[in-house]
Amino acid sequence: MAIKKLQIGIIGTGNIARAHMWAYMSQKDAQVVALADIVPGRAEAFAKKYGLRNARCYPDHLSLLEAEKGLDAVSVCTYNAAHMECAVAALEHGINVLLEKPFSVTLEEAAAICKAEKASGKILSIGFQPRFDANMQNIKKIVESGKLGKVYYIQTGGGRRRGIPGSTFIAKDTGGIGALGDIGCYSLDMVLNAIGYPKPLTVTGYTSDFFGKDPKYYKEYARFEVDDFAAAFVRLEGDIILDFRISWAMHPDSPGDTILFGTDGALRIPATDCWNGSVGGPMRLYYDSKLGHKTSRFLVLRTNLFKGSLWNQKIGSFLDAVKNGKPSPIPSWQILRNQAIIDGINRSAAQGREVEIEMPEI
Repeated sequence: MAIKKLQIGIIGTGNIARAHMWAYMSQKDAQVVALADIVPGRAEAFAKKYGLRNARCYPDHLSLLEAEKGLDAVSVCTYNAAHMECAVAALEHGINVLLEKPFSVTLEEAAAICKAEKASGKILSIGFQPRFDANMQNIKKIVESGKLGKVYYIQTGGGRRRGIPGSTFIAKDTGGIGALGDIGCYSLDMVLNAIGYPKPLTVTGYTSDFFGKDPKYYKEYARFEVDDFAAAFVRLEGDIILDFRISWAMHPDSPGDTILFGTDGALRIPATDCWNGSVGGPMRLYYDSKLGHKTSRFLVLRTNLFKGSLWNQKIGSFLDAVKNGKPSPIPSWQILRNQAIIDGINRSAAQGREVEIEMPEI
């Protein structure tokens, strides 16, 4: 018997849509049937490149949503500033949504998406594929096992010595936020997911753009309008402190390893030279032996075996939820708190003081 395939649309056919397309092509129970892009001809070129002979192409998301009555889901792969508009519109049309990261630009936008999700009864999942990494999952298992005791302080972050992207990432009206949203959301998720995503309470934040606006380091300096570095000191519910920094460009190789400090142990997660949501080497678990001696051991890096790639897992888990009525694999309430911290860092940096974070009612 022929498998009834889920009907998929892709909104925004730029670089990130390619990864979605390859992952959809690996799924036996889905087919991409509609594409939308505001750049004339780009959706058509995308369809041709991937052999989508029967895919319908549209000049914007609303045209696609109005015309395609049989869609089961869409991937929203637009630039950051269009995430809210496209995701809300799709949910209001009764379509399940896989939304690329970052969730949005502001907390208000993220809340609007969550409200549309709640009203629609549809599935909304956010594009955090590092969640499916076996090593990331091991971090969460270690915390939940109680080996660290109470986690009370976390330092985390990531960066690239030189890694400022171009295109829509660096403009305020399209990217909205820079390194903070692009790769900072991954660093936050790595540790917040491990400790159960407690509510953020207050934040003292800092952002800068020294490298992006310096022609010595970045050729598109005249167009650069967002942050290339951010740091923050965040108070979380449960008396937990989060020390965070992220960078698209800097002189050191890394802003430092991630470390979870607990009352019974600690976990060091090595940084990578180019942060992309992965673990940079064997993690190290610190604890006292039964005789009270200070000791530690390295944890062997785990291999991701499921269907080849984290992207396949991201797409596959979303489609499984759509097809079988399962909960969203990346719940929006968690990433709403992630976005609240990002929003708080921006507000604090602009005001030059600590700010409170008030989570919106959904």
